[in-house]
Amino acid sequence: MSRTDAPGGQRPITIAAIATPAGRGGVGIVRISGGNLATFAATLTDKTPAPRRAVRADFKAGDGSPIDSGLALYFPAPASFTGEDVLELHGHGGPVVMNLLLARCLELGAQLAEPGEFTRRAFLNGKLDLAQAEAVADLIDASTTAAAKSAVRSLTGEFSRAVHALVEELTDLRMLVEATLDFPEEEIDFLRQADAFNRIIRLDERLREVHARARRGKLLQAGLSVVLIGQPNVGKSSLLNLLSGDDLAIVTAVPGTTRDALKSSIQIHGIPLHIIDTAGLRETGDEVEKIGIARTWKAISEADLALLLVDARAGLTPDDHTILEKLPERLPRVVVRNKIDLIGEAPEKHPQGIGGVEGVVVSLSAKTGQGLELLEATLLEIAGWQDAEDTFVARERHLRAIDAAAGHLALARAELETPVPALELFAENLRLAQNALSKITGEFTPDDLLGEIFGRFCIGK
Repeated sequence: MSRTDAPGGQRPITIAAIATPAGRGGVGIVRISGGNLATFAATLTDKTPAPRRAVRADFKAGDGSPIDSGLALYFPAPASFTGEDVLELHGHGGPVVMNLLLARCLELGAQLAEPGEFTRRAFLNGKLDLAQAEAVADLIDASTTAAAKSAVRSLTGEFSRAVHALVEELTDLRMLVEATLDFPEEEIDFLRQADAFNRIIRLDERLREVHARARRGKLLQAGLSVVLIGQPNVGKSSLLNLLSGDDLAIVTAVPGTTRDALKSSIQIHGIPLHIIDTAGLRETGDEVEKIGIARTWKAISEADLALLLVDARAGLTPDDHTILEKLPERLPRVVVRNKIDLIGEAPEKHPQGIGGVEGVVVSLSAKTGQGLELLEATLLEIAGWQDAEDTFVARERHLRAIDAAAGHLALARAELETPVPALELFAENLRLAQNALSKITGEFTPDDLLGEIFGRFCIGK
């Protein structure tokens, strides 16, 4: 039995946690959720707070001595965040005071809340669906303004409404098809009259739109991991400094200066980019440099995009070709011709390659900054970013669910296109598509996935 179960009409287990960040602050909050917290509050403060009104109160220890003085806020069930009685104690934001106040709540019978347990109870009690619950954590973790706005759209239900609209349309079509199965002699004509084929096409188009919005949202939420690779002394550290706007990496004319991966997170048009500068790739007898090169290949295996820097004076050398051949096939790459200031070239983007180099090539100078805008635009283009105000925050599991639904829709559409459709298979693929989408909002979600999702939340949320 979970901590939120309440068999036989029993009250849910009361949980408590400090809801404000660790450290000192002007105000600190202890949050409590459970049953019959009016009595709990009366014991702690010698008064019963009026619902949904801030009441000044002294928070008292077991012997009646004061722990702190602040505000008490009481939200009776079901009109609360968790759907249970919720009590918030707003005191002075010192760690000692907060821990004393939390300890007093535990003395009164509360249990220490697990990570994400308040939001999990809100989900289980129907206050939020799963996509909205995840948006709570994404809003807290947002690293850009665009990501925060996107998370708010999901938190207020915009993503969920788009998914529910697709589920409702699938449900209507399933009802039609399954009713038709009872009249096999009329099933094909009936489906044609109901325009089932065109409805599948429209569903697929709408699903693609939701996928595009969700993919942009995932990019806002997770960002793009970009690894800088190349031979020593081609300007990787200079480019890291240029992109980050700071002198993060040591830049010298001595090859092999960078021995370990250096990371910096930046924003381009609100998109988080995690830039990783790596050790130069070359044969070496230096044991320390060998370790750095091994870490470079590890960073490459985990990246979303590779920027191969080459010296514009030398062009793409045989060693550079070797590096390109060793890159994972699934990894997009851009060749960056650096140091164009030394040969008098202007910055330029070559979408189809240049000088025998296939793929996207950008010519720039990391020293002067010429061509930086071209590189930034290229990074956003490869990431698939489009400026849009309708983006909602999304996660990898959401995209997998949408992809699964699209796959089942494609199978259903293919079945209708056969000379003699097997409507049982058609109906089954519609059901599987609906189930895949319903996992996004939590209608069909296993408990182990819930534990994984909410276990990543912070304590007190």
